[in-house]
Amino acid sequence: MAEELLKISHLCKTFNAKKKSEVKAVNDVSFSIYKGETFGLVGESGSGKSTTGRMIIKLEDLTGGDILYKGQNITKIKKKRDMMQFRRSMQMIFQDPFASLNPRIPVNQIIGDALKLHGICKTKEDVHRRVLELMDIVGINRAYVNRYPTEFSGGQCQRIGIARALCVQPDFIIADECLAALDVSIQAQIVNLLIRLQKEQGMTYLFIAHDLAMVKYISDRIGVMKDGRILELAPANELYNHPLHPYTESLLSASPLTDLIAERHRKRIDYDPAAHQYPEGAHPALHEIGPGHFVYCTDEEVSGYARRLA
Repeated sequence: MAEELLKISHLCKTFNAKKKSEVKAVNDVSFSIYKGETFGLVGESGSGKSTTGRMIIKLEDLTGGDILYKGQNITKIKKKRDMMQFRRSMQMIFQDPFASLNPRIPVNQIIGDALKLHGICKTKEDVHRRVLELMDIVGINRAYVNRYPTEFSGGQCQRIGIARALCVQPDFIIADECLAALDVSIQAQIVNLLIRLQKEQGMTYLFIAHDLAMVKYISDRIGVMKDGRILELAPANELYNHPLHPYTESLLSASPLTDLIAERHRKRIDYDPAAHQYPEGAHPALHEIGPGHFVYCTDEEVSGYARRLA
């Protein structure tokens, strides 16, 4: 049985609480991620997926719920030593490759400072050698080690960001929309790099994106978010071949196809959110319709979804 690396229970995040502008960015989200897998989190802008990722890595304070990482409740981490240990084990690749790198610091310092901070390398020679090794791993020419981020393309900057995340030898990486600012050809290179690194180093990913085709390609399981909730969760192929929730069907119908003939006949399915505005007392929740296939619905709706899956 796969080892549960991360377990999220009833995670909530409310901005501007108890004000007229109150926003429930994440609303009672629960899921698990197993060691060595890639869990994809998809949804439209504002669905709460990036906020979920930032809470997991403690860049955002949560309003409610628990996050267990390797059996430890990380929401209760207070000591600097414990936080450093957590940061070394979990890293993040950010959406904007330019904004995530300090333009005034060269590559050798961007990567090298993390190596020194976590005590991975003791001498300047060790730091320099490891920085060059990391540049080889992510496909950046060693000759560029003293260059600044402004001298690189978006794809190259994202590779530097990956090298910075890898330098502390993490077990878990959150990739937050790390392809959004890149050209399609560069996106494929970055995804293939992440897949290769996962195979070589046995890492676990939370892959956050809105590109459904790319998420399917890299993910083992996928959760679909809207308005701060996970509406459907299933193995990647199962979700794409047998989507059950109307919102998932709508998202998939909006995704362009590589087959030109199929793309010409593709029909967009509109989603009416009013169909799932449940009255008080309905108590919708994630129900397992098939093996590992969960849908957010009421008890009364389960049988209807089950018939569609049969």
